[in-house]
Amino acid sequence: MEQVFSYIIGLGAAVMMPIIFTVLGVCIGIKFSKALKSGLYVGVGFVGLSVITALLTSSLGPALSDVVRIYGLELKVFDMGWPAAASVAYNTLVGSFIIPVCLGVNLVLLLLGCTRTVNIDLWNYWHFAFIGAVVYFMTQSVAWGFFAAIVCYVITLVLADITAKRFQKFYPGMEGISIPQPFCQGFMPFAVAINKALDYVPGINKVNIDSEGMKKKFGLFGEPLVLGVIIGIIIGCLACKDFTEMVDKIPATLGLGIKMGAVMELIPRITSLFIEGLKPISEATRELIAKKFGGKKELYIGMSPALVIGHPTTLVVSLLLIPVTLVLAVVLPGNQFLPLASLAGMFYVFVMVLPFTNGNVLRSFIVGLIVMAIGLYFVTWMAPDFTAAAHYVQEIHPEDASVAVPSGFEAGALDFASSPLSTIIYACMKYLSYIGAGILALGTIALVLWNRKKING
Repeated sequence: MEQVFSYIIGLGAAVMMPIIFTVLGVCIGIKFSKALKSGLYVGVGFVGLSVITALLTSSLGPALSDVVRIYGLELKVFDMGWPAAASVAYNTLVGSFIIPVCLGVNLVLLLLGCTRTVNIDLWNYWHFAFIGAVVYFMTQSVAWGFFAAIVCYVITLVLADITAKRFQKFYPGMEGISIPQPFCQGFMPFAVAINKALDYVPGINKVNIDSEGMKKKFGLFGEPLVLGVIIGIIIGCLACKDFTEMVDKIPATLGLGIKMGAVMELIPRITSLFIEGLKPISEATRELIAKKFGGKKELYIGMSPALVIGHPTTLVVSLLLIPVTLVLAVVLPGNQFLPLASLAGMFYVFVMVLPFTNGNVLRSFIVGLIVMAIGLYFVTWMAPDFTAAAHYVQEIHPEDASVAVPSGFEAGALDFASSPLSTIIYACMKYLSYIGAGILALGTIALVLWNRKKING
């Protein structure tokens, strides 16, 4: 069984999602040809997105490494990126059975009327497996590992239900969709609280500039494409140790600018493929539910946040935060994590932030600044147990280079390790033991019962 699920996960999102969508489409009454086309569009979207994020990391990585070398930025927690986190997640007993266990939990909650979300974003189940794996290595208990993973899964389903309407209203073409991905949902309470607090800050509470407003206010320089080029050139200049090297590297610096501009321009075009593939499935699901339940019960399809990371505000704020996060990593006292490989995941921070800031660039940037500052400490905090898990996976899979922690360093990654949701679960299990587990269990049950009352209310 473990080998079967490891094989399925090994297919990757680009292969898994077309299969899932084709089967799902046929099951809900769509013609096979239409369901297959829908699934393939989603698969192509994942391929395109992976190509663009690879362009981002391969282009930005060397320049940021030069910045680290030139300015002597040495911190002890090495950025392993999301591949290491996913490898740790799926190469444990918890990860091997995370899909059937969580799908079973989802089905039970649906039958009991405790959730509206059907989470088919199977690839991102690694987030649940990751916190389960870290808790497993921390407690040396598989049972506690599954407990942590299931708690994270259930809380995420409730948060997906709570935010679904707001998500659908803000992002066009997302009717019937929710986002049950814990990394994104973990930042949502911060977005709500910080956005509300900014209402009382003079000056900021009157600034309301979204991506379209930026274009009107700053003209050409407000375009995400142009902003990407400018920031790419600035980073290229910072990667030069003196003026002579800056002159010598003009072609490379301009090339980095163009590549960053390409990332900003191409991601929205690629994410449109997700929407095109998703639309027939979404429409057919709503029709089926209306027919079976007479419109009394509304269900949401839980999908990957990759669907909407092409929003202009997300792109602009993410690119602005990349150099700012590097500065934060160096100046924040006590932080030991320097993000490099994880910076491509910055786009996913804002998926559930924008619906609450209404796409306001300034407010989204402030939210991002605060959660990234806190997130750096979270990664530093979790690093010892993440490192232990990575060493274990490397022992059983020595060929897996993604989990090879450099000598003298500990392992870290922004992806999910920086999420408040993962940190709360981790802290409760690490420092409060049975009391922490009780708090998590009671809190999760209370959320589920509240959500059930809200759904059936």
